[in-house]
Amino acid sequence: MNPQVLIIGLGLIGGSLAKALQRHSGVQVAGYDADPHTARKAFKMGIIHSSPPSLERAAAEADVIVFATPVGTTIKLMEQSQYWNLKEDVILTDTGSTKNHIMEAAKKLNHTFIGGHPMVGSHKSGVEAAKEVLFENAFYILTPSEGTSEESISFLKELLSVTKAKVKVLKADEHDYMTAIVSHFPHLIAASLVHQLAKEEEYPFAKQLAAGGFRDITRIASSNPEMWRDITTQNNDMIVQQLTNWMEEMEQLRDLLVRNEPEPIQQYFQRAKSVRDELPIAGHGAMYSVYDLYIDIPDVPGSISEIAGYLAEEQISIVNLRILETREDVFGILVISFQTPEDRERAKVCISKRTAYDTYIS
Repeated sequence: MNPQVLIIGLGLIGGSLAKALQRHSGVQVAGYDADPHTARKAFKMGIIHSSPPSLERAAAEADVIVFATPVGTTIKLMEQSQYWNLKEDVILTDTGSTKNHIMEAAKKLNHTFIGGHPMVGSHKSGVEAAKEVLFENAFYILTPSEGTSEESISFLKELLSVTKAKVKVLKADEHDYMTAIVSHFPHLIAASLVHQLAKEEEYPFAKQLAAGGFRDITRIASSNPEMWRDITTQNNDMIVQQLTNWMEEMEQLRDLLVRNEPEPIQQYFQRAKSVRDELPIAGHGAMYSVYDLYIDIPDVPGSISEIAGYLAEEQISIVNLRILETREDVFGILVISFQTPEDRERAKVCISKRTAYDTYIS
């Protein structure tokens, strides 16, 4: 496989994809960004093989063009691409997190377009944060245009195989419906919980108590507001439907609480626990997630440095580290976050082997 790949947009996703595709020995990866400084930086860092000064010229030489830009920008670029001198068999694809709008725009194109959505993210952004392992074990959804040949789909799958992502093919509306359930709508819930806390004036100490579990379950509310504005407006119908379903669920829960009968309330929580416990732990889901390990350590000087030292000795990388002050129904005073489930498992083995501290995975 020796295709010429052009990646437009060299942020976290575009940069990481460029690095991962270089695992194909024959693939040449060109990169273009609206910010010339970003493109030069990507070239100097070895993230791309070349940084063409002209987008149209780079597109003309490409066998595969990846729009790694926000959905609105991608649609504009797709419209512009109709005036580029592209190869007859070029494949166009994108990395956007909503697909219906993209696939509607693709109907106007004269070349093969296969929608794409790598379900990954990071606590960092920008080309500096790019890493070739970002996609490993993550779902990478493809949404082909109607009539796309199996040969083209297979070609793109093979190209993406070196990312070590789990590539799945879905229809655009299936993708948007399912991501509305497990990704887009939960962001609204997290944001609404934070808004509710922000309105609490009678008991200001509540914000201090929020340092524990509340902060964890609302972590996604800290995501980029502009990005989530776009996602919410682009997948609006699906998200509104989920909100309607959730309000019906809340009405049923409210009735349950008004009746205040212990057994039905326990059954409600038991059902939720059973479903949640059956969810897969390994791998990436639709939302960016780190892999947390909870550790019961004594509150004495040196405990945290001891743990960090052991992990450093075994070259296990840490994404984040925090102490829980409010721990109702949560095991462990220390929480260490890892980039991959493999790192978390190695850390768990390391700590169990070298200390007497208990570890938990929630």
